Amino acid sequence: METVCQQMLFDFQELGKRKVVAEFNGGTISTDSGALLLREVERGRDILKQFSNCFIDYRDQDEIEHTLKELISQRVYEIALGYEDLNDHDKLRANPLLAVLCGKTDPSGQDRRCERDKGKALAGKSTLNRLELTPPDATEKSRYKKIVYQEENIKSFFIDTFLDSHKEKPKQIILDLDATDDPLHGKQEGRFFHGYYGCYCYLPLYIFCGKHLLCTKLRPSDIDASEGSKEEVERIVKHIRKEWPEVKVILRADSGFAREDLMRWCETNSVDYIFGLAKNARLKKIIENELKEAREGYEQTKNAFRVYKDFTYRTLDSWSKERRVIGKAEHLTKGANPRFVVTSLKEDKIDARSLYENEYCARGEMENRIKEQQLYLFADKTSSETMRANQLRLWFSSVAYVLLNELRRVGLRSTEFAKAQCHTIRNKLLKIGGQIRISVRRISFSLANGYPYQKIFYQAYVNLRKAYQLSCYAEG
Repeated sequence: METVCQQMLFDFQELGKRKVVAEFNGGTISTDSGALLLREVERGRDILKQFSNCFIDYRDQDEIEHTLKELISQRVYEIALGYEDLNDHDKLRANPLLAVLCGKTDPSGQDRRCERDKGKALAGKSTLNRLELTPPDATEKSRYKKIVYQEENIKSFFIDTFLDSHKEKPKQIILDLDATDDPLHGKQEGRFFHGYYGCYCYLPLYIFCGKHLLCTKLRPSDIDASEGSKEEVERIVKHIRKEWPEVKVILRADSGFAREDLMRWCETNSVDYIFGLAKNARLKKIIENELKEAREGYEQTKNAFRVYKDFTYRTLDSWSKERRVIGKAEHLTKGANPRFVVTSLKEDKIDARSLYENEYCARGEMENRIKEQQLYLFADKTSSETMRANQLRLWFSSVAYVLLNELRRVGLRSTEFAKAQCHTIRNKLLKIGGQIRISVRRISFSLANGYPYQKIFYQAYVNLRKAYQLSCYAEG
């Protein structure tokens, strides 16, 4: 970001006979110059443009200084760059780098109408706050809050972005479902105390396909983990099959989603599933011989030992029929560790061990994607009073993830950052110091000579240009 500070001289310890001094007088400098790569992603994919189309702007277009796309771009880019708080924008609005990302034709901000806004090309925190707080019934007659998001369009946006990222139709996709806690520290609408997590929180639902985000739904926490998942899955699968009618779909989730209504819907709509199954006395009784065998194997080898059993099972009350269950009888240093999964996949298609170890256990990768959003893209920054506003904040975080994931998927393929998490990409690729010079004909960024990942930056630039069929001017 731009360095704006009082003129003061810092006199540090001497180095030999030389004095070591520092001063905030370097001129227009940004610490986020690598974000120009995100601008290339947007130029190639129009992710922010498509997301902006999910809103209705009732403002008088002749009177505004910040377009809808510019406002949304400003919010999303800054989350991607690590600035989660709206208060940050009172300083960031004067950042020419961010203005370039958002498409401001005058990134210096000298063309602003009001004298007090001169030098600040972007919107301040109050304008962005109104964007989040607009009620659903706002119209052109509303006084301040006039930008309304369209929920169904936003939900479709994530699926369309996923579909557009595939050049060829896949034969099979796996949709991972999970619920996680979003701790709350105020009196937000819809907050409840959750006994398992031990705090007041929301319980958002996430649906991923690999690293692609398909759904983030904010929910109160006084519900079952699977609440509303059938409706979301039905919507997503229907949307996907319009484009890929022959694709095989498999749902994968933990035991919180092994519910009759979801499994029955899958069986009726040609969707397979692999769900964890909570252990109980009946299930452990069924694999007691395997548990004994696992214990004996551990005693002989002194290593973790697993034995699998494939059987059919039906609950006493909740299930409408028998289903295939895989039991894992495992013995560890701490003792027996039985686990179970229920699946619609047939035994002649995949054996018990492969299903559990290769298919079900792979869902752990989804948890890394959720952590990326919550820890590094501030998906848990849900401090607004209403759930509607907090849902929009969650979507802003989600779009920032989509943008960074596209950079990772396309720009960083075949590099050492191809599997890096978002914060690694941000810290090592986007946080580059650079001096900005603005003239009538050119906006130039002089990046730090000592930047250690110049080759990867160059490769990301070339990959993006080739993928989106843009002219490439970089010299090796």
